[in-house]
Amino acid sequence: MRVALVHDQLREFGGAERVLVALKKIFPKADVYTTTFDLNSLGSHKNLIKEWQIFVSWFGKIPIVNRFYSPFRFLTPLIWESFDFSKYDLVISSSGSWMSKGIKTKKPTIHISYIHHPPRYLYGYETAIEWKKYWPIKIYAYIVNHFLRIWDYTAAHRPDFVLVISEEIKKRVKKFYGRESTIIYPPVELVTNYSDAKSEDFFLCISRLAAYKNIDVLISAFNLINLKLKVVGTGKEMEKLKRLAKENVELLGFVSEETKNSLLTECKGFIFPTDYEDFGIVVVEALAHGKPVLCHRSGGPLEIVQAGKTGMFFDTVNPESLANSIMSFDTEINAGKFDPQRCILSANRFSAERFKAEFYNFVMDKWEAKRA
Repeated sequence: MRVALVHDQLREFGGAERVLVALKKIFPKADVYTTTFDLNSLGSHKNLIKEWQIFVSWFGKIPIVNRFYSPFRFLTPLIWESFDFSKYDLVISSSGSWMSKGIKTKKPTIHISYIHHPPRYLYGYETAIEWKKYWPIKIYAYIVNHFLRIWDYTAAHRPDFVLVISEEIKKRVKKFYGRESTIIYPPVELVTNYSDAKSEDFFLCISRLAAYKNIDVLISAFNLINLKLKVVGTGKEMEKLKRLAKENVELLGFVSEETKNSLLTECKGFIFPTDYEDFGIVVVEALAHGKPVLCHRSGGPLEIVQAGKTGMFFDTVNPESLANSIMSFDTEINAGKFDPQRCILSANRFSAERFKAEFYNFVMDKWEAKRA
């Protein structure tokens, strides 16, 4: 079986790129197609990718311009429709903001799209880029996004089969595209470092420092209470958050995987303040370390955290309400309410091995049905 993997872009390494690596392990001989690619921007992860056969779009070959997708997003249909997949039996698109599901294939090629999320900027969800602050950009974006929504709907009906990362995304795919889909949770490399030693007296948050992640609300909540918080992550909000934080809040910036796992082992509990998150891989990672999680009652974490057993939920995103929830969370932890082993066991539902088996079985079922 000749297989191609199609991924939005390869200029950063996050949850979607971890999925791509997992797919490449399932189909090691697969060619990879993408809009734009910069090996050096992938940091320590580049060793996973440097030996791959990667085909870059015409857009990705234009110097300098290829770094700035947002102003050129109107080119998206032309970029994806320029690829030729006629020599492949199976094409798997890994689709998010750059809408790689919009590639064109012809029978007998099977196209399966694994959708991380419909583009947030097209459907009213907050994004890392606060383009709405500038009225000329706002006008431009509204015009472009109108036509992209029309194309995105068409693009979503091109795959033969649609897979999604969570129940939250399944609902969005049905709402915005009118398509049914199958859930296969994304792979999480589970590192279980639970220790019976008493946890240190701090809470932990790991997140990109973007406005929609609500880290400012979290820090403001800790400013109101006498508890310690450590925040791991980088982003445009860093300087603003440093000015906001009091002495009980520590912003650590980028840390290594080893340090991240140590912090997850040592922390008292994990706090995930983002609302309507697509999934929440870091929530699973915290549970794998035996740590309970406090998160907003929305999105992917609803499928991960079991209220009263592996964590708690809060409902209102403002500092005062969140501060009260944190104090309740602290009280429950001190009372021994959350069993670390139950947390670890619940994380195993999202292992990389489980993803590999479910995805491979899905593909082979469709392949065998085609041949029958």
